[in-house]
Amino acid sequence: MKRAAAGLAAILIAVSAAAQLSAPVPLGTGPGIHDPNSPFAPLPARSDVVPWSLLTAVKTKTEKNKVLPVFDKPQQALHQKTQRVQGFMMPLEPGEKQTHFLLTSVPLSCGFCVPGGPESMVEVRTRTPVPYTLDPVVVEGKFALLEDDQYGLYYRITDGVGVK
Repeated sequence: MKRAAAGLAAILIAVSAAAQLSAPVPLGTGPGIHDPNSPFAPLPARSDVVPWSLLTAVKTKTEKNKVLPVFDKPQQALHQKTQRVQGFMMPLEPGEKQTHFLLTSVPLSCGFCVPGGPESMVEVRTRTPVPYTLDPVVVEGKFALLEDDQYGLYYRITDGVGVK
């Protein structure tokens, strides 16, 4: 558990640090970019999942030394309700089966790089372990909007289960 928290903290510190750089689209923000040279196909379209376009459309505000999400009504409608999200697994601990991981909108391009900003990731905690795969997965569980998460995340699924 401590290793997972440390790994999550390291990833999000890197995202936050990159977001502080000034660029047209700050690094560590945005929906992520699916590299056309990636050996992994983009996510297939599904009508039974929350679209990443909705999650990544979140606005932000700066308060003191933090960048915080500002959720619109469509995003607020998801809060504390059972939702399905499709994405790529980003394990927080080694192992063939995962109960705590990040789900991302685009596949990882390297083991040390985050694929996008916090709006392109959902922290997932599952009831039963989900087999690790490089292919897209769908997870269903209680969806929460995070207004001021200690790790800088915007979304979380708890009590999740893997869905075919």
